Amino acid sequence: MTPDPLAQVRIVLVATTHPGNIGSTARAMKTMGLSRLVLVAPRHFPHPEATALAAGADDVLDAAQVVEDLDAALAGCVLALGCTPRPRTVPMPEWTPREAAPRALAEAAAGDVAIVFGTESSGLSNAQVQRCHAAVNIPANPAYDSLNLAQAVQLLCYELRCAALAGAAAVVPEPRPEPPATAEELEGLFEHLDRALFEIDFLKGRGSANLMRRLRRLFLRARPSRREVLILRGILADAQRCARLSGVAAAVAARAGAPPDGV
Repeated sequence: MTPDPLAQVRIVLVATTHPGNIGSTARAMKTMGLSRLVLVAPRHFPHPEATALAAGADDVLDAAQVVEDLDAALAGCVLALGCTPRPRTVPMPEWTPREAAPRALAEAAAGDVAIVFGTESSGLSNAQVQRCHAAVNIPANPAYDSLNLAQAVQLLCYELRCAALAGAAAVVPEPRPEPPATAEELEGLFEHLDRALFEIDFLKGRGSANLMRRLRRLFLRARPSRREVLILRGILADAQRCARLSGVAAAVAARAGAPPDGV
């Protein structure tokens, strides 16, 4: 029996403020055959309004996973797509829901995929979008692009179902001899890289935020495997060791007023 690719898709809601939107999201998901709902720090949940607006999708609500942060929501995912209408400072792939759906299902063969939605008032923050491999933009009327959260979820779920029924044949991922790195493995690499750049004095006293945003995009675009991430971290660890042996790491830490970190 062919596995259901929709079973590999998580709908992630970040900091939802209105419980009714959670219930309406569960209903939107169930009508399109999706069942995995992850809630990041919801303001009110469980809540009677969520149950009422789920309109029978109680099983989706009951199985919803509540986590404290986006890191936990993306744990184990090989692809994360952030739904956002705003252009971003650091360039990243931007797809419509119709373009994103077959790509997401094609990647689901390798592991879980997350479709991430932000809070009702302001959407996803820049930092949250940077955790994603690509942005999804609903091409709404520019003169009036106000879209309810659950409506946006419904649009994405509809396109995912259409892609599943079509066999997601529009996009075939490149063959990968090794499993792709998961979200938490990539975050470990980014944290290690930031620390190593500081210790080897690559930054020369400058801040690392802008550079790390661009390096994130580089590695998220490259989609390294787990083995490749381990190799890169091994290289970074050796660079840090050499910096400590040469005294560079201690000098940089002293200049910054902090002891050098270990690996």
